[in-house]
Amino acid sequence: MLHETTSFRCRVLLESERMFSTPRNADMFCSAGFLQALITIISNPVNSTVPIAAETLKAMGVYDPKRVLGVTTLDIVRANTFVAEAKGLDVHDVDVPVVGGHAGITILPLLSQTTPSVDFTKEEIEKLTVRIQNAGTEVVEAKAGAGSATLSMAYAAARFAESCLRGLDGEEVYECAYVESTVTDLPYFSSKVKLGPTGVEEIFPVGKVTEYEAECLEKLKPELTGSIEKGIAFAKEN
Repeated sequence: MLHETTSFRCRVLLESERMFSTPRNADMFCSAGFLQALITIISNPVNSTVPIAAETLKAMGVYDPKRVLGVTTLDIVRANTFVAEAKGLDVHDVDVPVVGGHAGITILPLLSQTTPSVDFTKEEIEKLTVRIQNAGTEVVEAKAGAGSATLSMAYAAARFAESCLRGLDGEEVYECAYVESTVTDLPYFSSKVKLGPTGVEEIFPVGKVTEYEAECLEKLKPELTGSIEKGIAFAKEN
């Protein structure tokens, strides 16, 4: 059961992004004694908004990389769903790690590391990868421009918030998240992390990948680098 202190952190967690919508709000957030809260960022472009938050906190002298996380859970939810549908599996039993970033080609599902282990043809891998990367567009087109993926985004946010709270409460919880990282040569990267009482307690490497996944990883780096640099530049100029 979550402790009362963790329930308080839940409110801070869910409100933290709104608090960081402007530098003034960020200053209020930091001065209000919420420095031990996890700051989870889901507003797009996550590839840039996480660096923006990090640079803002650095300027205030209160940055803790373990407590600033970009939410990429929607990519994992979509990957799990599409793989389960394609292979006739129960989606609750499927786990597909998704690394990189949270937009377009920066989203890289590691289908070779799917749990349970399943076999994919080359065509299936390429088709699923593109579908996972463009799933947001698929939803918009299905709604004929009348809306976007609001319900699935809400589910992903709720799942990630619950995972953070369970970690704060002492459980060992594993999720993919976009964080400051040394897993690659990029300063920010999404990969599997272990959540705990201090936030991100461990960041796991990408692991063994196929030739196709390795190629996709190299292709996403320039795109992700550009988004990171834009975020850092924006924070320094505002």
